[in-house]
Amino acid sequence: MTSPVVIIGTGLAGYNLAREFRKLDGDTPLLLITADDGRSYSKPMLSTGFAKQKDADGLCMAEPGAMAEQLKAEVRTHTRISGIDPGHKRVWVGEEAIDYRDLVLAWGAQTVQVPIAGEAGDRVFPINDLEDYARFRAAAKGRQRVLILGAGLIGCEFANDMRLGGFEVDVVAPCEQIMPTLLHPAAASAVQAGLQGLGVRFHLGPVLNRLEQAGDNLQAHLSDGQVIPCDLVVSAIGLRPRIDLAAAAGLQTNRGVVVDRELRTSHSNIFAIGDCAEVDGINLLYVMPLMACARALAQTLAGNPTAVTYGPMPITVKTPACPLVVSPPPAGRDGNWLVEGQGSDLKVLCRAPDGELLGYALTGSAVMEKLALNRLLPPVMA
Repeated sequence: MTSPVVIIGTGLAGYNLAREFRKLDGDTPLLLITADDGRSYSKPMLSTGFAKQKDADGLCMAEPGAMAEQLKAEVRTHTRISGIDPGHKRVWVGEEAIDYRDLVLAWGAQTVQVPIAGEAGDRVFPINDLEDYARFRAAAKGRQRVLILGAGLIGCEFANDMRLGGFEVDVVAPCEQIMPTLLHPAAASAVQAGLQGLGVRFHLGPVLNRLEQAGDNLQAHLSDGQVIPCDLVVSAIGLRPRIDLAAAAGLQTNRGVVVDRELRTSHSNIFAIGDCAEVDGINLLYVMPLMACARALAQTLAGNPTAVTYGPMPITVKTPACPLVVSPPPAGRDGNWLVEGQGSDLKVLCRAPDGELLGYALTGSAVMEKLALNRLLPPVMA
C-alpha cells in the first residue's frame, strides 16, 4: 500500500494545501493530523467575532468529517505528534508509528507568553485558534472590562473588535507607538486616534507587573504605578513559529523551520508551510504568502517541483475605526518616507533614492489607493 502524504495541522495552511493538492491528485492517500478539534475556520476571523456577535460555532466553516469527505482524506483530531523520524519516513503518535511518502509541517505559530506575577496570573487568555476563542468567549460571558497585552497588529484588531462588542478595553504595551515594527509613526498615530475615538484606552510604555484578584474581578498593576481594574486579560504579545519538533528531528531551524523556495526542509521528503515556515530567509505570518505557498507546494507534491514567488504582499489590518493597509518595504531596502494627507486619511509612501516605490501605509479613505499602488511595488520574492 502506498504511504500517504501526511500534513500536520488543519489550520488555513494545512486545509488549503490539501485542497490545492486534491485539485492535482485525487488518488494519493492523504492524512491530516491535528492537536485540536479539526474544524475548518479562517484564523483572521478570530478578531472579528465580537463585532459580528459570532461564537466559535459561528466562525466554524466545516466540521472535520465534512473536510475529510471533501478532501478524500483521513483527518485525525486531538492527536499530538510526539516525534519525527526522517530516516525511516515516519512520525510517531505516542507508541504508534505512521509512515509517510511526504510530510508537511503546517502546525503554525504559538503565542508568546510572559510570566505574570500575582495570584491571578492564570487568568490570561491567548486567542490563537478556535478552541482558544471558545474558551475566551465562555469566560467573557457577563463580563465588561478587557485588558489587552500588546499593541501590535493582533492587539489592535482585538481592541477594535472587543470595543465594538461592547467591552471596555485597555491596551498595555511597552512601546512608544502601536504596531511599532509595522507602521510609520504618522500612520500609527492615525490608527491609534481612531481606536481612541472608539473608546479604547492605551497605556504605552509600561508593562504589566502583576495581576491580582480583587473579589470577583482583577487588578492589573503596571510598572509605572497605574492600577487598572479589569475582568479578563487577553495576551496578544506576539507569535513565535513552532519549531521544537522539527529541531528535535534534526531539521534546520532558525526563526522558523528553514525551507527553500520549493518549501522543502533540510530533509528532502519533509516540507513546511504557513506560519511555522521560514521561506528562503523570510517568515511572513499572513494569509497572502500562505496561499501562494499552498499553490506552489501542491504542484511539488503532485510531481511538478515548483518554486514559490511572492509578489507585493500588502496587509489589510482589521481596524474599522481607522481602516489600514500596509506594505512594508522589502528587507534590506532603505528609502525615504513621505507623509501626505491629514487627520485619519494618510498616504505614507516609502521611496528609494531613484523614486521607486518600496512600500506604503494607507489609513482611512486613503486605503482606496491600494490597488493602484500595488502595481508599482516590487515583489517581495521574485
